Amino acid sequence: MTRRYVKQLTNGESVDEIFLVAEKQLRSNRQGQLYLQLDLRDRSGTISARLWNASEEQARSFETGDYVKAKGKVQLFQGSVQLILWQLEPTPSEPLDLGEFLPQGTRSVAEMTARLRQLLMGVSDPHLRALAECFLIDEQFLGRFTSAPAGVRVHHAYQGGLLEHVLTMMEVADRIANLYPALNRDLLILGIFLHDLGKVLELDYERAFGYTDQGQLIGHLVLGVGLLDEKVRQTVDLTGEAFPDELVMRLKHMIVSHHGPPEFGSPKPPMTPEAIALHYLDNFDAKVFAYCRQIRDDPAAGSTWTSFDPSVGHRVYKGSPSREEESNGEDSF
Repeated sequence: MTRRYVKQLTNGESVDEIFLVAEKQLRSNRQGQLYLQLDLRDRSGTISARLWNASEEQARSFETGDYVKAKGKVQLFQGSVQLILWQLEPTPSEPLDLGEFLPQGTRSVAEMTARLRQLLMGVSDPHLRALAECFLIDEQFLGRFTSAPAGVRVHHAYQGGLLEHVLTMMEVADRIANLYPALNRDLLILGIFLHDLGKVLELDYERAFGYTDQGQLIGHLVLGVGLLDEKVRQTVDLTGEAFPDELVMRLKHMIVSHHGPPEFGSPKPPMTPEAIALHYLDNFDAKVFAYCRQIRDDPAAGSTWTSFDPSVGHRVYKGSPSREEESNGEDSF
């Protein structure tokens, strides 16, 4: 049978499919009865699901990141669809195509990686180019970097999301650098590449998206500085020259300050032209992506406004649908 993906499910529809468990909580209602609250995922998206009258034994039978066979019915609740389950069975992963269960981007990872190489190898500063080369020739690092999401739930939360986020920022910087002659273009390009570097260690994305222990305890800013230090040492072997202290200090500052104000997690605010440019490019790409994602994924078909999204903080205006949009059938995944 043809699979019904999350984004194709409609109110009242019966479901009998395998999903990846993105989140699991055993809760109790006001009467003290236990139920399972789940986020179930396939490559098209995530749906909230509930199994009433659950037991602790059922909750222990699978974990986040496992696969389950879910039977139930789709129900509309507060403008969004959810899945009310009557049966849930753990399922082995061996015969499954795991690509069916992790969210995918729309752009080719191979093409984005090739463009990333082109931009990094196009910098004129020999030390920065050597640093970029040390990252690019590290196949293990590059494999993780090009498959990682940029976030767990919202921020480019799909395979290859980190690569797409970084590449988009680099493309914007490449286009505007000539408008700001005081900006060091090479430094900005490398800073963009490095700013979320630590996410390859902070995030767990082999199955369900989540955080590693070092991601929880240390965070991607500090982890990114550590990865940078490691590659700076390797440039000495590659070039036979010491990497300039001033240059590595500026790169580290860009990593630790790119969140901007301290309340958003940066230990230092941006204090160089390249650091402030990086901060706003990062924020710009993340915010525009969030608005576009909210419009694209909004379940309220035909409405001119999206439903409220906590990540945005308000509803987003979609406008009146065009005739072409109205006539389109179901999406394919």
